[in-house]
Amino acid sequence: MIINILPYISPHHCDGCHNPATHDFNSGNLVAIETILDEMKKNPLLDGITLSGGEPFEQPEAFCELARRSQELGYHVMAYTGYTYETLLAKKDQRRLLENTDLLVDGKFEMAQKSLMLKFRGSQNQRIIDVNKSRRENRLTLSEIN
Repeated sequence: MIINILPYISPHHCDGCHNPATHDFNSGNLVAIETILDEMKKNPLLDGITLSGGEPFEQPEAFCELARRSQELGYHVMAYTGYTYETLLAKKDQRRLLENTDLLVDGKFEMAQKSLMLKFRGSQNQRIIDVNKSRRENRLTLSEIN
């Protein structure tokens, strides 16, 4: 399977985005998932991957495969999305990727809520969700690192 990476695509166009080059759906490079996994295996310090963007949930099938195979190899999977957790749960294709994600930072970056004091996120409206615990408890559960 091939995945379009660098840059990922994004429909959100958040004001103040740190990576506006990721907004073009017609850009990027095609890379085989096996190539990405091979590169990951070469780094003994790597214990996880981060799917960020743009918007990885706009390519849910390929990123689901990458996330699933990464987890099978023992890697932790974290994803950033401009969508909310609730929106992703309601969409079958995106839900499959969500099911192969350990931590999720959800919500669009909001310039008016920007804070440099937050861990792993840029604005106060964004949440760090423990997806595994949320699935086990059948309710949204924020990560302890919030």
